[in-house]
Amino acid sequence: MEIQTIDASLLAKMFLSGAKNLEAKKEWINELNVFPVPDGDTGTNMCMTIMSAANAVAELENADMKTVAKAISSGSLRGARGNSGVILSQLFRGLTKVMGAHDEVTVEILSEAFEKAVQTAYKAVMQPKEGTILTVARGAADKAVEMAGKTDDIVEFAEAVIAEAEAVLAKTPDMLPVLKQAGVVDSGGQGLVCVLQGAYDALVGKEVDYTAFAAEAPAKAAEKTKTTVEFVIESDKPLASYQLKELKAKIEALSLGDIVDLKIGDETSSSSKKEDAPAKAEPAEPAKEMGFVSIATGDGLTSIFTELGCDYMIPGGQTMNPSTDDILSAVEKVNAKTVFVLPNNKNIILAANQAAAICEEKKVVVIPTKTIPQGITALISFDPDASVEDNESNMTEEIKNVKTGQVTYAVRDTVIDDKEITKGDWMGMADTGLLSVNADISVAFKEMIDQMVTEDSAVVSIYWGEGSDQEKAEALGKAVEEKYPDLEIEISEGGQAVYAYIVSVE
Repeated sequence: MEIQTIDASLLAKMFLSGAKNLEAKKEWINELNVFPVPDGDTGTNMCMTIMSAANAVAELENADMKTVAKAISSGSLRGARGNSGVILSQLFRGLTKVMGAHDEVTVEILSEAFEKAVQTAYKAVMQPKEGTILTVARGAADKAVEMAGKTDDIVEFAEAVIAEAEAVLAKTPDMLPVLKQAGVVDSGGQGLVCVLQGAYDALVGKEVDYTAFAAEAPAKAAEKTKTTVEFVIESDKPLASYQLKELKAKIEALSLGDIVDLKIGDETSSSSKKEDAPAKAEPAEPAKEMGFVSIATGDGLTSIFTELGCDYMIPGGQTMNPSTDDILSAVEKVNAKTVFVLPNNKNIILAANQAAAICEEKKVVVIPTKTIPQGITALISFDPDASVEDNESNMTEEIKNVKTGQVTYAVRDTVIDDKEITKGDWMGMADTGLLSVNADISVAFKEMIDQMVTEDSAVVSIYWGEGSDQEKAEALGKAVEEKYPDLEIEISEGGQAVYAYIVSVE
């Protein structure tokens, strides 16, 4: 079989097939997570990223190459979640920038597109690391350039490129020792290979079921009969706006229908206006100079950020990375000329940066907070009387003084940093890596703290969440205070999932 050109229709089929293959293997990719914590999400993030674009492509009818390319690029950029998802979206962005300029794609154009894809993705990452999805993409691009001088057959070209991507993927454990010790290949690289393999299936005519995309596409979904559901929630005390938002998000996640009203006693928070009751026009408040969007999960943490002045909270974190579009939507809701975004997770920073690059209505400044404690410190360091530039500089500098530790449990046996880990063990992880492993959570916690505290330490803040409670947290706090009497110990309910304790040492 020989194919010398790809038109818009075939490109759409190849893209949807690649998305379908990634979706089918996302849980397997999740399990390639190096750290055996219950938050492996690379496969999920990449899948949600590509599905955002796939649904846009599935809506198209008789589209030309430029339109298909735009749907792939825009859909993936806005739907991008997690570092792997953002990098994947940047690969698509570079790829489609070249392909969209032609009515049909040849081997030569494909080769140029692969090169542009890798250049674009590398530029999006401040400190590219080898042994990752970027390395696999570059290997594929290098082979694409080589094959462009050898054949005009796209099938032969594709087979060689995919074979090289698979070969480079197999070598990723030799590039990153942590992968070799964990006995896995890079999960992001594996996701990319799955996309390429799926695209190849469509190229050679393999039957792929695309009906799922059509069912999920917004245009099709709009045709469904809408169901409205009204919830009356009893509460002994008034609920803040952020609590109403969290309740709405949790209820909507049940997929019961469109949430019309959330009633708290006699109060009603409308999430969508009824057609027969148009809203009264409210006078627009003048925009303030600076505002905040922050990402966190857990009622306690949400309350802390809100009380410190955060304007809008996006529910999410380690197990639920918000998309670029989620962050853009939150920024739009803040009535401020400049909006600071606190990702509070290293796997969300790239998506936040992407949102900042896309946003046109207002200035968006991302403070690169990698942890919840860094986000809290950034808010505390904010000076409303200082300029945007001075605040950005000051907050970015202050978060460097925060050490963060997190305690969670292992979901499988493995070895990390020469430490034997058994499924069910508790692990104390800090900015510098894995600090402690023990079957007893208290021992794991204390050993982690011992390695974080120095003679310059003054305050230890403990946020307890899933797997702990106030009494257990206070007992651990008392133990730390007895061993380090000069330290000030602060204990707060975080309510976060996955991590029984999040700790900061300053």
